[in-house]
Amino acid sequence: MKNHVTTAVFLACLWMLSGMASAAEPIKIGAFFDLTGPSSAIGTPTKLVAEMVVKKINDEGGINGRPLQLVVADDEGDPTKAALIAKKFTESDKVAAIIGPTRTDTGMAAKPIVEQMKVPDFMTVGGDVVIAGGKFGPFHWTFKSPQRTTIAVKKIYEYLKQKGLQKIAIITAADGFGKDGKAALENLAPEYGVSIISAESFQPTDSDMTTQLINIKSAAPDAVVCWTIGKAGAIVAKNVRQLDIQAPLFQCHGLPDPNYIALAGKASEGNIMPSTKLMVASQLPDSDPQKKVILEFIHLYKDVFHYDRQFPINTHSGYAWDAIYMVANAMKKAGIQNEKLRDAIENTKGYVGVSGIYTLTPEDHNGLGTDSMVLVQIRDGQWKLLQ
Repeated sequence: MKNHVTTAVFLACLWMLSGMASAAEPIKIGAFFDLTGPSSAIGTPTKLVAEMVVKKINDEGGINGRPLQLVVADDEGDPTKAALIAKKFTESDKVAAIIGPTRTDTGMAAKPIVEQMKVPDFMTVGGDVVIAGGKFGPFHWTFKSPQRTTIAVKKIYEYLKQKGLQKIAIITAADGFGKDGKAALENLAPEYGVSIISAESFQPTDSDMTTQLINIKSAAPDAVVCWTIGKAGAIVAKNVRQLDIQAPLFQCHGLPDPNYIALAGKASEGNIMPSTKLMVASQLPDSDPQKKVILEFIHLYKDVFHYDRQFPINTHSGYAWDAIYMVANAMKKAGIQNEKLRDAIENTKGYVGVSGIYTLTPEDHNGLGTDSMVLVQIRDGQWKLLQ
């Protein structure tokens, strides 16, 4: 009898240990960014923030007792590599969800894979096309945390209308992000009484845009709007200054970054651009519901993890924080079964994040409006809240 009791107790202990081990099994999240390619200055700190968020969530108990585990990959800003990584995440790594990538072009390359494999992907790309539908393909499983391009364009156009600046020139990159911006600028112009009197483009790798800007100067616009990310924006600013173009220069929502000021130097003075509130956190009123979240993020980023020593905070810094938190919140509610998780992400309502207050719908897999952005202006080398 004693042996039977001992055996029963032993088996019960094994069962309990097995259950505990199962409960503690990590939940894998694929995370791929441009870590060594043309947008590595954005992709690398985004990866660091993803790691910071996962540690915070795990330290607070994980997902119903299970820790999150990032499976990190570098797509090098290459669409082909991004597609291969998405395939590996979904087929071999068996991730429950994906965060990233960094660039619009790599996002579009990965999207058909995640849609086919039915794994939620919360992208950190700037362009709208990943969740545009129609000719750009379904986005049932695809979400994105940065503001839509159209939201950033509306923020600029609201200001132009307010100031009576109606005739504008645009200069846009010839990549996916730039083309997305050009389309939004053109499509929304009539709604705000804006007339585009000159339109030029350039390759993101170009080292000089003087020829295009000479054409723009001859058109005598009220304002110039540039749509690109990275050092190309700083080159445009320098060329504008060299040509003594007096019209104010507006950059897109991808450029509020200390690196922009460092690269453009004095040519950045007076430049205006839409931004997340992160760039002017201390200037926000205490009544802003995002302020507390943003200040916590800044504290962790600067004071705890010291990421700012190598990667100063920029407008992109909070995108992975928001994406991972929305996925984690959905996991806590619905578990990790694909369809249930996807549905829970899509039903995110009123999530207060670093980059805005998100309310997603089946039609809108971003969930941010113009109130999530501010206009900032560079004055004396500092970011100032314009409106």
